[in-house]
Amino acid sequence: MSMLGNSKTIYVVCPAYFKTGGTELLHQLVYELNNLGKNAIITYQRKGGVKGNGEYTDPDFKKYIKQYIFVEDIKDVKGNLIIVPEMNVDVIKNIRYARKVIWWLSVDNYMIQRSVCYLNKILPFGIEWIAAVKKIIRNRISHKAELTDIVLPDYHLYQSYYAKYFLEKNNIYNKAYLSDYINDIFLEQSIDYCGKQNIVLYNPRKGMEFTKKIIKKSPMFRWVPIQGLSTNEVRELLTKSKVYIDFGNHPGKDRFPREAAISGCCIITGKKGAANYKEDVPIPDEFKFNDEERKIDAIIQKIENCINQYEMEINKFEEYRCYIMEEKKRFKEDVRTIFCAENGEILHGV
Repeated sequence: MSMLGNSKTIYVVCPAYFKTGGTELLHQLVYELNNLGKNAIITYQRKGGVKGNGEYTDPDFKKYIKQYIFVEDIKDVKGNLIIVPEMNVDVIKNIRYARKVIWWLSVDNYMIQRSVCYLNKILPFGIEWIAAVKKIIRNRISHKAELTDIVLPDYHLYQSYYAKYFLEKNNIYNKAYLSDYINDIFLEQSIDYCGKQNIVLYNPRKGMEFTKKIIKKSPMFRWVPIQGLSTNEVRELLTKSKVYIDFGNHPGKDRFPREAAISGCCIITGKKGAANYKEDVPIPDEFKFNDEERKIDAIIQKIENCINQYEMEINKFEEYRCYIMEEKKRFKEDVRTIFCAENGEILHGV
């Protein structure tokens, strides 16, 4: 039996009513585990931004679960299993009997949270505090975490190879790969490649300091932010656009680049976080740039090529699109291996 396969109840901890790719993934895991005959329950933290109508589950996530409980209702007994995303590691600090797993959906966000907790103790909030946070994050992400709470769990799951190598830098080897997949709505669409418009998309919540410099220097492009849209509206915007750029920090294997690629967009990224790993963002190197001012002209030239020679450039993303199409199948297989398979590799910490 695999190490995690004989759990009586599996609690998957998640912030309440908070919609991101990560929180959707936590609900998807519960759904898949229950499909495999496990007793899995989404477990909310009440402080997670509950709507005024008393709802704890985002409407888009209700299709994944039939019930939920709260963290304080977890039964800390032998045979039970608690899975927490790295942002909720504090939940398992006082767990004594149930087995504990951290699922690394992000590296950077964890480092930010830990750094903030540390600095709250030694510095008043202000410019000096913010500068100190940035320095600690740079040092810890590039070298080692130097934090003790990542050794608390019995096991680790990682969503990206960026997280895998982060764990190995910190001498954590009892781990397994469990990634994610994008919403079916993007996989089931048909793309009219001939009907594409000369639109360049960007995420205004990530990497905007550098993206603004690119936009300012290229007013000839039609720049459109992806913001304030429903999932259907995002899909429609992606299907009619030619280019998506992302110079964010890529704390995990982000969904936006994959949603854009499967929708027929050329993808241009920076080299931060998971974007720097071929396993996480498997696009040709010519579409990845360091976010340096001296690279802006080359980035603009690449965008222009993607627009004016779209038919040729989009073919370079065929391998990435095939990779994305297979992710859901791989996710299901990995869940089965980790939680159900006899003599699974997880038993040996591979």
